[in-house]
Amino acid sequence: MPRVSAAFFLTGGLCVLAGMLWGIHMGASEDMATMPAHAHLNLLGWVTMALYGTFYALTAKTLSKRLAWTNYVLSLVGVAVLIPSLALFLIGRNPALIPVMGAGEILSVLALLVFLVSAVRELVRRRAVGEETVLRMAAE
Repeated sequence: MPRVSAAFFLTGGLCVLAGMLWGIHMGASEDMATMPAHAHLNLLGWVTMALYGTFYALTAKTLSKRLAWTNYVLSLVGVAVLIPSLALFLIGRNPALIPVMGAGEILSVLALLVFLVSAVRELVRRRAVGEETVLRMAAE
């Protein structure tokens, strides 16, 4: 498994652990004010990171390390900026946090765009002769 995949999975696992603990806290306190931030943490932090990590693990032999690590850094910083600022905004409705949330959103979208470049790169790359035969047989 490429190191970048392991980094995505480790980060995703930490995010889902935080999300679970956050969910337990919300349930115990019966205060669901930060539920949207909790949901975003689980989706961007766990699901999206795990999907990115899986993709890069499956394309280990042909991935661009530079694109993969760029995807990771943008994803990590996007989550680290967006989730706390969204949670704080939901608690206090401080409009000064809106640009910070926007920065986290933009970083997360940029991460997705880098991922899409990686996916297109994989889709259009030249296949080895044996690999082409396997793909053709799978399509039939």
